[in-house]
Amino acid sequence: MPDLIYEQDGPLGYVTFNRPQARNAITWEMYDALYQVCERVEADPSVRVLLLRGAGEQAFVAGTDIAQFTAFGTADDGMRYEARIDEVIGRLERLSKPTVALIRGYAVGAGASISLACDLRLATPSARFGVPIARTLGNCLSAVTYARIVDAIGPARTKELLFTARLATADEGLAMGLYAAVVAEDELDSRGHALGLELAARAPLTLWATKESLLRLRAARLEATDTSNVVQRVYGSHDFHEGVRAFLEKRKPEWTGE
Repeated sequence: MPDLIYEQDGPLGYVTFNRPQARNAITWEMYDALYQVCERVEADPSVRVLLLRGAGEQAFVAGTDIAQFTAFGTADDGMRYEARIDEVIGRLERLSKPTVALIRGYAVGAGASISLACDLRLATPSARFGVPIARTLGNCLSAVTYARIVDAIGPARTKELLFTARLATADEGLAMGLYAAVVAEDELDSRGHALGLELAARAPLTLWATKESLLRLRAARLEATDTSNVVQRVYGSHDFHEGVRAFLEKRKPEWTGE
């Protein structure tokens, strides 16, 4: 079976991140496949809504596969990585049709970013949301990724989650407005399906106009923002490479701030 599966059920398209043995940690190939699915859904008038879910019981997506970072040698590698992630997740976010993330277990790192690029999110009580890079890799996010988190939960909560590197529970996420609802574990698929059909019955141009207008409002806020030197400094640092090594060696990193 492929690591990313696309299926259609009537007006609904489904993406399944299919690496349950790795908590659906996403590979470069899976990023490419997600981009291609978005292109396919965009061009297919029979698909009215796209739903995304993770295989197994443990995770939606538990981040990017960390082993891939061992190939990073310079800050430019980090710049290219963040640019590619922005391209793929941005394509999902710009899809003209509604998108819904069905979150069971971990939506962490890249998984958090993918879920935030979706228009709506349903979660189960096992859902855990966050970007714990201050504890794990010592890297950073792109400006647009920070903006997605701020738009979803506000600047104060964004700082609290990122600074502490903790994961928000499902109830916390619901209180923050992150989730449209928290549903029973065994009801996630059926509730997602029902929500997808409800959205598919709505006026598509109204839904598109809402998405597009909100995206343009955020783009206007970010227009004068250039954080490339921030990303270069972090991905070119000793701490980032130490974080990757420590993660793969299953030990605590020794941060130096350099």
